[in-house]
Amino acid sequence: MPAIDTIGIISKEGVPRAEAVIPELLEWIRARGITARYDDETAHYAGRADGLERREVPVGCQFVIVLGGDGTLLSAARAIGGREIPLFAVNLGGLGFLTAITVEDLYPELERALRGEHRIGHRRLLQCELLRGGETVASYEALNDVVITKSATAPMIDLDTYVDAHFICHYKADGLVISTPTGSTAYSLSAGGPIVFPTVPALAITPICPHMLTYRPVIVPEASLIHVHCRSADDAAYLNIDGQVGQTLRREDRVLCRSSEHVLKLIRPPRLLYFDVLRAKLKWGER
Repeated sequence: MPAIDTIGIISKEGVPRAEAVIPELLEWIRARGITARYDDETAHYAGRADGLERREVPVGCQFVIVLGGDGTLLSAARAIGGREIPLFAVNLGGLGFLTAITVEDLYPELERALRGEHRIGHRRLLQCELLRGGETVASYEALNDVVITKSATAPMIDLDTYVDAHFICHYKADGLVISTPTGSTAYSLSAGGPIVFPTVPALAITPICPHMLTYRPVIVPEASLIHVHCRSADDAAYLNIDGQVGQTLRREDRVLCRSSEHVLKLIRPPRLLYFDVLRAKLKWGER
């Protein structure tokens, strides 16, 4: 990482703890001669009116501090927009699989990052295209998952699913989750999917409440093209990207998912390992 002269800050809205953390953090950054660029939420906590739109925060930054939970990190990942700018994720929320740095460790870990003693985890993104009538009408990139789920009034949805040229099956279910290894501990896990170690080059396909109990999660190679053909009526299904953006689907829409050329860089505490996070977050027992 080059010399640090500009740091971005993106914060979760409506977190009382941030009212004490952020003014102190901004002063800490200023005292070291570093420029801070921050979003409107951060400016609000600091009592300032000079906040930026999130997509403008990363411009010119060597890394971006994310204060919140995993949802805030997902929003920050979209704001990065494919730039190779590391995220320094601090947990102000609840579960927080990705926001592994605690508030208590904020300044010691920042000092390490400024000295270049941190390590960076690389998380591959998932590219998604929505095809309608043979034309691409929308494209997205997800850190966690692409989910096709039923609308509020639909009993179930019908999805023909392929991997490359191979037909998997016709899913009749409440939905389907296509997740990265990073997203394997998110919606996919709740739907009964496997936990996939972050560096495993794979994608997981997990049905949500399938009609047939024999429908099970499937792990496919990272290089696969996953093709889902919507067979349900217009507006019966919804395409959701990382639980934050998306749109309704029409009958005969096709959703294509493949690994992106982009990776997200996460600054990680040097001594914190993946299974340490799983034990802490999932309350797994110690010996």
